Amino acid sequence: MSRFYEKLTARNLTFQHVCEVGVYRPETTQLAAFIRRGVRTTLVEANPQAVAQLRQAFAGAHVRIHPVAVWDTPGTLTMARAASSTFATALASSPALVNDRYRLREATTFEVPCVQFSDLDDGTIDLLGIDIEGADWYVLKHLRSRPRVLAIETHGKYYTNPFLSQIKQWLHAHGYVLWYKDRSDSVYIQDGLLVVSLADRYDTTCEEFWIVWRKLMRVFKRR
Repeated sequence: MSRFYEKLTARNLTFQHVCEVGVYRPETTQLAAFIRRGVRTTLVEANPQAVAQLRQAFAGAHVRIHPVAVWDTPGTLTMARAASSTFATALASSPALVNDRYRLREATTFEVPCVQFSDLDDGTIDLLGIDIEGADWYVLKHLRSRPRVLAIETHGKYYTNPFLSQIKQWLHAHGYVLWYKDRSDSVYIQDGLLVVSLADRYDTTCEEFWIVWRKLMRVFKRR
């Protein structure tokens, strides 16, 4: 059971339609517990190999899997496969490029159809997780729903989401506040949904300290 699910259930939060964009494999989804409970679930994954595993693991009328990439414009997108990280080659920054210094190779790239998220979003999503290796902003930019809870990959080791400024502006404009952070995600809630505890604030402060520290260490090592 993921920490994400535990924190939600500890606050007695329930959801009718959950969605994860950038799932990878069945064992890495944060929505597995929701799926087992029969909650309506939308999964979006661009890696064809991962899609096959998701379909085998999560067959059911309440689970819909979209084998596409999410981008700012519809069409075809070139993706790179770097272990568990699948990212658009058009991005200047992603966790694989920044943290692992991944070098693009033709043998590990492939093309997939890409869509705007508004083509997948029917306006009913009330829990949304986004982890698409630097392109997360394009989900928010074309979001129809107003989820009560949003989990977004904003950081990790040396990496900072390249669209963090746009993401924060959108969240502020649409009435979201930070709940907590973990080693890669920032979890936001609709203002007033629940009271952010002192423990959550402490954890967030600690994580923000480590984010700054890791970046300083990166600069130090490279010098």
